[in-house]
Amino acid sequence: MSLTKTTTVDQITVQENGSILYREATRIMEDGNQISQTYHRSSLTPAQDLTGIPANVVAICNTVWTAEVIAAYQAQIAATEAARNA
Repeated sequence: MSLTKTTTVDQITVQENGSILYREATRIMEDGNQISQTYHRSSLTPAQDLTGIPANVVAICNTVWTAEVIAAYQAQIAATEAARNA
């Protein structure tokens, strides 16, 4: 009996505001047959620190997060805060 555990990013979604959502699937395999699977979902906002993030997700972030996208996201956050504090 041989057990193995693998974790892979199986889903990446880019939101309209530049946020990135991704899902990691952790699979437990026994002799080549999957016996368990769990998911972990995470989100990233433009210009967020990418330390420890899977490489394929970082590649998407670096492509999507242009200077314009980051500026628009920061403006959206500032406008939301201003409206909340008004």
